[in-house]
Amino acid sequence: MRIYLVGGAVRDALLQRPVADHDHVVVGASPDEMLALGYKAVGKDFPVFLHPKTGEEYALARTERKTGRGYHGFAVHADASVTLEEDLARRDLTINAIAQGEDGTLVDPFHGARDIEQRVLRHVSDAFVEDPVRLLRVARFAARFAPLGFTVADETMALMRQMVEQGEVDHLVAERVWQETRKALGEPQPSAFVRVLRETGALKVLFPEVDALYGVPQRAEFHPEVDTGIHIEMVLDMAARLAPGNDLVGFCALTHDLGKALTPADVLPRHLMHEHNGIEPLRVLAARLKVPTEYAALAESVCREHLNAHRAFELRPATILKLLTSLDALRRPERLEVFLTACEADKRGRLEHENDAYPQAAYLREARAAAAGVTAAEFVARGLSGPTIGEAMEQARCTAIGQVKQSTAQ
Repeated sequence: MRIYLVGGAVRDALLQRPVADHDHVVVGASPDEMLALGYKAVGKDFPVFLHPKTGEEYALARTERKTGRGYHGFAVHADASVTLEEDLARRDLTINAIAQGEDGTLVDPFHGARDIEQRVLRHVSDAFVEDPVRLLRVARFAARFAPLGFTVADETMALMRQMVEQGEVDHLVAERVWQETRKALGEPQPSAFVRVLRETGALKVLFPEVDALYGVPQRAEFHPEVDTGIHIEMVLDMAARLAPGNDLVGFCALTHDLGKALTPADVLPRHLMHEHNGIEPLRVLAARLKVPTEYAALAESVCREHLNAHRAFELRPATILKLLTSLDALRRPERLEVFLTACEADKRGRLEHENDAYPQAAYLREARAAAAGVTAAEFVARGLSGPTIGEAMEQARCTAIGQVKQSTAQ
């Protein structure tokens, strides 16, 4: 029985990045032997065990054989005869197919360490095409490692295009697409995720609403990058810069301009009412991918209201109160923070505008604080009751927001 550290722990150590999880592969052991040593069995589809003291995962070396379409269509073989090299061969990328022995020696049959040095994301073998989730994983790793200079190998891109052409990605279930997308939106450069999917043709299959934005022009005086698809990429990366790791802000950034794909050709490059036209495609996308309710709701708010955020200084106090109320921001200020960050990312996710200030955010925060400071107690003390309390509170909140606006103007 031999134990090796594998996967991300080895990769990240070689990249001199923090190591989060320690996964191990066990060669030359049976399930009964693992149980006898005190390990706890947790794997449903293949033998995975938790260490009795550390709780870290230890999986028996295994091979996989394709038996059907999609990522469920595999037969798994795991016993003491499976070698370490056979186990590593079933992995997706060479940088994830490196093992480290207990003495620190690397086992690297597919030259993953070399690809780490050369900053290349490369598939291990042609068996890569058998699991469509791997296409999403490569795109996600691109989003994570693009800031370090990583690119996808040409031959790997060719394989992924082949997977799309042969319909493999059509068999991805919504939960897995969303799981990988959500992770990618929390990476340092999520635009790379979108670009890889687009270059392989998968974006058109999985996110047709986003794919449709490419080639759609915007007014150059407001959007020097012109292409709406490029704008989305820039907003995604700005969101990652403003709120590192926040995939909720990332999803709002991804979907805020979907309405621009629906603008009639004779109206371009203007996009009248795009903030309202984007609601329906956003709802379709969210339903198809089974996006969590809070993500869908906040993305819809950003889609509908981002222009109001940009022109916040021009809005009447009553309109600002309506905006805050629609966000439920008086009770839940964290929702306003997500909204404002996504709006700031939109404003700064433009060519030559990356360093623009966004004073609207501070103004709306102050307006929210002023409005939230108005409570029912003072009106009850005055003897008001029933609907008149709500009416009085609304008027008082508008007055409080007006005072903020006046002081800001000064």
